[in-house]
Amino acid sequence: MAHSQFDQFLSEATYSDRESDATLDRDSFYGMYTSWCYLSGNAPKSEHAFWAAMKQRVSPGQCLRMKGPAAADFILSSYQAVV
Repeated sequence: MAHSQFDQFLSEATYSDRESDATLDRDSFYGMYTSWCYLSGNAPKSEHAFWAAMKQRVSPGQCLRMKGPAAADFILSSYQAVV
């Protein structure tokens, strides 16, 4: 079975940290996805499509955290937007 863009994103840019109470907030989660798309050469889907897909793939309380190059890109982009 072919993995969707959303499955690849979750696999490459996030991990579950059940020990932590902290998780990605809604804006950061979608921002991470768009950073991942940019770095991987994928066109990002709409925010509506993203959330519909995540609803099927991520369960409440999963405590997803950032990892990989998309995390660094997102953090640097977020920092630059503030400065």
